[in-house]
Amino acid sequence: MTSTQSVPAATPADDTADGGGVLRRAGAVVHAGSGAARQWWRDAVIYQVYPRSFADANGDGIGDIPGVTARLDHLETLGVDAVWLSPFYRSPQNDAGYDVADYRDVDPLFGTLADFDELLAGAHARGIRVIVDLVPNHTSDQHAWFQEALATAPGSPERARYMFRDGRGADGSQEPNNWQSIFGGPAWTRVTEPDGTPGQWYLHLFDSTQPDLDWTNPEVRSEFENVLRFWLDRGVDGFRVDVAHGMIKAEGLPDWDGHVEMVAGSADDAAGESTGDVDPGAPEDGSTGAGNQGPMFDQDGVHEIYRAWHQVLAEYDGDRCLVAEAWVEPLSRLARYVRPDEMHQAFNFSFLTTGWDAAALRTVIEASYRANDEVGAPTTWVLSNHDVVRHPSRLGSADPSLKVNGVFATDPQPDEELGLRRARAASLLMLGLPGSAYLFQGEELGLPEHTSLPNDVRQDPGHFRTGGAEAGRDGCRVPLPWAADAPGFGFGPAGEPWLPQPASFARYAADVQYGVPGSTFETYRAALALRKAEGLGQGALAWLDAWADSPDVVALRNQDVVVLANLGTEPVLLPRGAEVLLSSGPVLTDRSADPQTRVPADTTVWLRA
Repeated sequence: MTSTQSVPAATPADDTADGGGVLRRAGAVVHAGSGAARQWWRDAVIYQVYPRSFADANGDGIGDIPGVTARLDHLETLGVDAVWLSPFYRSPQNDAGYDVADYRDVDPLFGTLADFDELLAGAHARGIRVIVDLVPNHTSDQHAWFQEALATAPGSPERARYMFRDGRGADGSQEPNNWQSIFGGPAWTRVTEPDGTPGQWYLHLFDSTQPDLDWTNPEVRSEFENVLRFWLDRGVDGFRVDVAHGMIKAEGLPDWDGHVEMVAGSADDAAGESTGDVDPGAPEDGSTGAGNQGPMFDQDGVHEIYRAWHQVLAEYDGDRCLVAEAWVEPLSRLARYVRPDEMHQAFNFSFLTTGWDAAALRTVIEASYRANDEVGAPTTWVLSNHDVVRHPSRLGSADPSLKVNGVFATDPQPDEELGLRRARAASLLMLGLPGSAYLFQGEELGLPEHTSLPNDVRQDPGHFRTGGAEAGRDGCRVPLPWAADAPGFGFGPAGEPWLPQPASFARYAADVQYGVPGSTFETYRAALALRKAEGLGQGALAWLDAWADSPDVVALRNQDVVVLANLGTEPVLLPRGAEVLLSSGPVLTDRSADPQTRVPADTTVWLRA
């Protein structure tokens, strides 16, 4: 899976003719490694399936569970260890299924419980585990519990399941506090009482159709433990927990003048009012500004919930796991979620938001291991998901470190070629790190963000609640291209998917990449196979001395493999005799009698150490 190009002979540089000694001189160990993985999730590569955009089996233009089942061979060929399914539960779909009306059933849009059982059996038969999404911070306003709350009086047990509060002011017409919704606008909506009078307000950190549950209520905790058991009994292997840091709010719901955005973290943080012992941000802590602050996030009480859930999962065999979606910084604070008696993985969003800078990447990688090793947990790497701009488009932007919620057609457009080159390099760097790694559907094809979506087809509630100020997340959720020459690129039999695909998706279609040396799919497939064969997910990590302080190169040793990423503008000359195992793009070889290899800009190579 490597390719070379001939270039004029290069002048030998220091340490390049030592037979590879430079590749063996590593500094202090950053991460000691786990040896043979004790549990599967410690080094697993897990693939996120966003069902409505993965594959459509019934021709209605929306992806479904039978569509996922029909494409399991793609995932088996790719070589992933598990899939994470975004929500498929009964839902009005106001937030693409993250507004759940029934946690124990499949929405007819996606199929049936029998379809889910067939998918689970098909995945397990291929050696692929299945993680399902759980949305415990809030329900849909169509959930039976919330409908019961609306039909009963203030102070009732039904209302106590949610965060209902009396309004401020003499007539209760003002919001209970000044919190803002992450999707824009106030975080409170007033209800009309059964007698027709204006009544209490309910909290919704997201859309007004997503009322927050009150997790201080034992009935809420008991219900969700039973939901866990329902899906564990069906055979699922774990749960990705949505907004895992948001279920407990500060006592008294104090005012807070800050605002939390989907990706950019918290703005105008009120000093001293967030979560207590958060490090203000020494450079070495790995923080990128992506953490959520404020009295509605990362409260200590959430950890009681996960200790109880950990005990529920421990009742079942097979090393079931809990995965935290927690936008928390610094990394030492995030590591609290993966202590031995709590969750098992937590997405590393500090890594995702670092940008394209060698020194910054070394800092966040080292800080990640320092924090997670302290609690005996794996680091869980991720570059893209359904909530962020796809990393080929982020890394092809003028400033790859910018945290934006979508891209408009009128915005400066990413450089597609540069973005793909950097994205492949970033992915190969990530997959060369010890720990677990998550892939977002389509990244194995190199898919960029759809940055020219017409505004009239957008569906993300964040776009509408901000009055159109934010593009929202639709651009990363566009249905996948399976066949370059088929209507809708083979997404389904109808040919018209729920979001329009750009014409450029033809060159990313799966069928034009299968079996093609150097294609993005085949590069990912080779990386996953080599990662498993070399035990990289379980390995130890040390920086190579030659590039330990380089402004352009990230170079590390993991097991018997050197991972070298060139983030600079000039090629990096490798030692003579260096064996390239895998590269994210073509490498350059001179025409001398004793040729040397150069790693071009924006390229990662795996070498035999």
